[in-house]
Amino acid sequence: MDVALKELAEKLGICTHFSYVCNGIHEKEASAGLLRFLIESFGYKAKTEDDIRKSMERIEKKRWQYALDAIYVRTMDNKNLDIVLTEKETQGETAFFYAPEGSDDFKPLSGVLSELERRQEARTVYVKMQFAVTEELAPGYYDVEARTTKGVYKTVLAVTPRACYELQKNGKDKLFGFALQLYSLKSRRNWGVGDFTDLAEMADMLANSDGDIIGLNPLNVLEHENPEYASPYASTSRLFLNPIYIDVEKVPFYEADDKDEAAIAAAKAKENIDYTTVYNTKIAALRRIFARMLKQHKSDYYKEFMVFMAADTGELHRLAVFQAFKAQQCGTPAQKQKKAGGIEKLAIVGEMEKFVSANAKEIEFFKFLQFEADRQLRAVEAKIKERGLAVGLYRDLPVGVSKNSAEVWSDKYLYMQESGTGAPPDNSFPIGQKWMLGAFNPFELKERAYKPFIRILRANMRYAGAIRIDHVMGLSRLYLIPDKGEEGTYLMYNAEDMFNILALESHLNKCAVVGECIGNVSDGFKDMLKERNIYALGVLWVERKDEDGTLKTPQEYDRKYFASVGTHDMPPLKAWWFGREIGLMKELGLYSAKETEQSYHWREHERWILLQALDNEQVWPEDRRRQANYLFGEGYPEGLEEAVHSYMAKTNSEVFMLQPEDIFQSEKVQNLPGTDIPLYPNWRSRLPVDVEDMEASEAYRRNIAAVKKWR
Repeated sequence: MDVALKELAEKLGICTHFSYVCNGIHEKEASAGLLRFLIESFGYKAKTEDDIRKSMERIEKKRWQYALDAIYVRTMDNKNLDIVLTEKETQGETAFFYAPEGSDDFKPLSGVLSELERRQEARTVYVKMQFAVTEELAPGYYDVEARTTKGVYKTVLAVTPRACYELQKNGKDKLFGFALQLYSLKSRRNWGVGDFTDLAEMADMLANSDGDIIGLNPLNVLEHENPEYASPYASTSRLFLNPIYIDVEKVPFYEADDKDEAAIAAAKAKENIDYTTVYNTKIAALRRIFARMLKQHKSDYYKEFMVFMAADTGELHRLAVFQAFKAQQCGTPAQKQKKAGGIEKLAIVGEMEKFVSANAKEIEFFKFLQFEADRQLRAVEAKIKERGLAVGLYRDLPVGVSKNSAEVWSDKYLYMQESGTGAPPDNSFPIGQKWMLGAFNPFELKERAYKPFIRILRANMRYAGAIRIDHVMGLSRLYLIPDKGEEGTYLMYNAEDMFNILALESHLNKCAVVGECIGNVSDGFKDMLKERNIYALGVLWVERKDEDGTLKTPQEYDRKYFASVGTHDMPPLKAWWFGREIGLMKELGLYSAKETEQSYHWREHERWILLQALDNEQVWPEDRRRQANYLFGEGYPEGLEEAVHSYMAKTNSEVFMLQPEDIFQSEKVQNLPGTDIPLYPNWRSRLPVDVEDMEASEAYRRNIAAVKKWR
């Protein structure tokens, strides 16, 4: 491959080669075609040698064309800024001033200014200076001005701690809690999908059991016009909530006639969640409630809604406009014909204003949905505080956003165009994964002073004591695949900036951080997480000691782990035991006969390894000792859940998360990666037990007792 092409790609943070682990370590070199495609997506030409030379010159000159970067992200012990001035400017006085972000209360900023290097362009000599800040600054964001004889240059200084906020344990050594898929909660009261009232009841149940943390799937808003597009990891916006979780009967101005009993009964009678019926039934009821609220201008509820809308800085409005337009597109055929044209038409001068004016109430309705969802989630947080849970909600931030989303539509320059995120092959997914999620353009993100990233962190840390960063490696690099292609490579981000901002927001929001890093993890990455006080996941099926698959003992688990038996991408314990996901992969044609046979043989081996580990730790319940080896179809061991939960509760890890699917012996796989409707009903499985019956059940009482013996 052309050396100059590779050099240009690497200057832009595009990896020209990488390694991945999939039944051994493999080296992969990106093709010239892929490199050119990604280089050109950043606005640089790379078709010819001359193109490449000119693009390199543009990059080399770029930093000398402006005085200050948009933002400087610095730790408290290293607050250095660089500034580019003309030689003539340096002969006059240069003074720096600072103010807390947005305050305009500027004060002199003390520091030492020194020369770094010079560069001549045409007849002008430019000098790059370093300003080493000596002022003691608390963690936070500051507006900074450099005042010279020529003018005033502005930037933002983010002063960050090195490590993330400490997990609050209320004096306890080890914590435990639930890892919930909120949609999967089944109750006699709800309308066919778990809601915020179910979540509050689970918080009560956990408090009664002396637990402290409730992990959740991402709660972000999904496609209004297509409720069956149900993956919580491909949202319409990571800034806002999914209104399907609203308990309609808890909304002020609700009336009994708003409830469509027949539709709800039909939806609840189905084996899997009927998102279309549930969502549309809720939306219809909420529209009626919204109409009543608008007639009650003097009510406290209406006034609260007005305050909520007034606090919007633009993101809520853009989401509501996006949803209102999309809702029109899925109307009757006559409406579709009348309102022809994709959402891109709103970019035409004057079209946005016309649409907003003509659809003001509809746009306000979508804002109302966010208002009520936020109000109900805030009530859950109040319940958690009332019951004294040490951590409370443990929310989940997806690695990306749907490319068909309000975020990407409203700010295309911020996201990579014509490519999306995925993952190279690994031992779990040997064909790799093509998620097609929108990824930040790292250069544009910095030009925006990382504000879009900061807003997303704040939105998902809200009401939470901890947050899980999905695919946390994505803060340093993301695997990009062109929309029209299968080959991918990594795009590098400014990891130092991204992790420092994460640490700062963690402190400002008093929210501990967990990083999901299962799969291809670069050497030293987990050590870096530990140094920054970022917890990792400690998953039973992943924590192995050797190629034979021997499980780590509880004593070998790291303290900085959120431990669990599995994840939403893995089968529940009973389904794992019988290899249900292997059978599914065979039925769907994703495994050959040979791969299926090999997988079943390996699972049989794994079952024996698990039984040995449980024996060695002496965690079987006294009245349910192991009776056999349970091989070759000998059945399912009674007490296996209790034994496994005892094993995980014994680990050194500060937190252990139980999955209700394991407690209640669910055999349904929540998500079979690489598939979706119509192949497999991902994200649609309900728990086998109603919320109202969980706490009194023998399975719940025995499993909680097994955990509390060690925590």
